[in-house]
Amino acid sequence: MNHIIRQLRDDERLPVVLLSLADPDQGKIQTYGASGYVYVLERGGAIVGVYVLMAQADNQVEVMNVAVDERFQGQGLGTQLVKHAIAEARRMKFAQIMIKTGSTGVAQLYVYQKCGFRMAHIVHDHFINEYEQPIFENGIQLRDQVVLVQSL
Repeated sequence: MNHIIRQLRDDERLPVVLLSLADPDQGKIQTYGASGYVYVLERGGAIVGVYVLMAQADNQVEVMNVAVDERFQGQGLGTQLVKHAIAEARRMKFAQIMIKTGSTGVAQLYVYQKCGFRMAHIVHDHFINEYEQPIFENGIQLRDQVVLVQSL
């Protein structure tokens, strides 16, 4: 089935359900539309994937909240979203792209490294300090955040 990746239009609502798959903090999610570039992956006319690009200091952009509808996971769509984010960041003339993920997200870490990201550092206890409720992934409580970068 064919799909397209495109920027979310101003008159469209944020795909909050999808965004919630990657970040349970609704307050953070609501800021994406106002301060970031939201891209969606459509398949058969339905939005089944999403990511956000957020400009940072020093000519750097962060890929945030890469998420694919659970019914479509395992089909390479997340990898396509990450590759699209890298291409968009290059097109926008950023010097570096960054992505952050949980230390327990083995599949995500694999995809990001496969797409050319390198581990830069670990933020210990990020998910303990930044989220009110504990987050569990792959049966493990999420504590640390891994920061990965790629020069463009």
